[in-house]
Amino acid sequence: MASSRDPEPSLRRRITVASPADPVLGTIPAAVDSTTDSGDDSVVDTTSDPDLTDGVVNGDQGEGKKNLTSVLEGAEDRSGAEGGVPPMFLYRASAPAHRRMKESPLSSDAIFRQSHAGLFNLCIVVLVAVNSRLIIENLMKYGLLIRAGFWFSLGSVRDWPLLMCCFSLPAFALAAFAVEKLVWKKLISEPVAVSLHILLTTAELVHPVYMISRSDSAVLSGLVLMLFTTIVWLKLVSYAHTNYDLRNFPDSDNKNDYTQGVNFQALTYFMVAPTLCYQPSYPRTTSIRKGWVTRQIAKLVIFMGLMGFIIEQYINPIVKNSQHPLKGDFLYAIERVLKLSIPTLYLWLCMFYCLFHLWLNILGELLCFGDREFYKDWWNAKTVEEYWRMWNMPVHKWMIRHIYFPCLRNGISKEVAVLISFFISAVFHELCIAVPCHIFKFWAFIGMMFQIPLVILTKYLQKKFRSSMVGNMIFWFFFCILGQPMCILLYYHDVMNRKARRN
Repeated sequence: MASSRDPEPSLRRRITVASPADPVLGTIPAAVDSTTDSGDDSVVDTTSDPDLTDGVVNGDQGEGKKNLTSVLEGAEDRSGAEGGVPPMFLYRASAPAHRRMKESPLSSDAIFRQSHAGLFNLCIVVLVAVNSRLIIENLMKYGLLIRAGFWFSLGSVRDWPLLMCCFSLPAFALAAFAVEKLVWKKLISEPVAVSLHILLTTAELVHPVYMISRSDSAVLSGLVLMLFTTIVWLKLVSYAHTNYDLRNFPDSDNKNDYTQGVNFQALTYFMVAPTLCYQPSYPRTTSIRKGWVTRQIAKLVIFMGLMGFIIEQYINPIVKNSQHPLKGDFLYAIERVLKLSIPTLYLWLCMFYCLFHLWLNILGELLCFGDREFYKDWWNAKTVEEYWRMWNMPVHKWMIRHIYFPCLRNGISKEVAVLISFFISAVFHELCIAVPCHIFKFWAFIGMMFQIPLVILTKYLQKKFRSSMVGNMIFWFFFCILGQPMCILLYYHDVMNRKARRN
């Protein structure tokens, strides 16, 4: 009587008992329940679907789940073998296909929980294809524009004074060591030592500026000298400030190292180490990976060649065929800036990779320097402030250690301390660009100080929209698409106007 009202139990019994071999399908496994709901209509990888783990809708869940999994795992390989059943025969039309609320993978609620590796690969493929076409088109139109001796013109007599000036900068480090040795032996007082350090750091900065201004050197040679000068200046300030701290504050972490005397080897290591913050000892690695260093050097050479190719083949022709962005037609200036933005962005990314990843890691490996956090994921910065805290960690740590926190300890507010930090950074940006170009238009200084309103704006938008994308897009637009191409055009035309007036 029960079977007449409900045919399903008898159907289950008929399927779960051993069945004879079918000439087409083979033997149906006795342990498989055909009424099991998989939760998905996919045949390829249903075992990864969380719905499948719900088991059998009616019946023995544990046994059915095990047997269904075993059949599905080998279904593709054993579909035609004895004892195997094609997966299509395991699903019934009555089994529910939709049992949960789910979001589309690209919906706003689920997009950041999905892996987009395939789309990332697509972007790389498209980027390579598009830029390969542009490179071929550029070569067909203009030919190879690379000039011999682009990077340096050391054969020119006018650049030798700058090279000699570069070699003389370590003398200021020796003078700083002599001052520290005298004050440690208490042969000079603390105020005298501070005054001597101020004099040394000022002279170390003024000497190269004077040499560049007095010589008609190439812009790139002056730029390299000013970058080296800035690095030495930052290291000397850190060396003097840290030793002052160790002498006057006995609770410092490295107090025991300092009481042993001023170590010349520590200063020598610090001057060549990939850091701007002095301390008597650093975390060190145990060995040098020679094969790894060789690979990184090969990458460095390749990417530096790529930088030269981008400059000569793309940036120079665009800049030469442009007008002063503040004096010509506005729409034409916008077109030049946008056209210049892509090669400038590529150049800047290559520069970052060469300097902060390849060169600093090579230097750290050769010196067994343990702390390799030279940058963080600045490309994910939600605000402009986050970008400046993450993209150049050596300078950021120096600013925090020797500018920002000393300002706070002296009663200066956080806002003013940030303003002072940006002001110092703006001054050195202007020196590194304006001095080699022999012009002082303060474009780099204005560009750096303009970061302060951008910091305020991106912070406000971050709080208002509660989205990390808004500030990130503003950073990319103002810094890479608009700011850098505009600075290149401004400085190029100012340099060309200066040369025209002089001739």
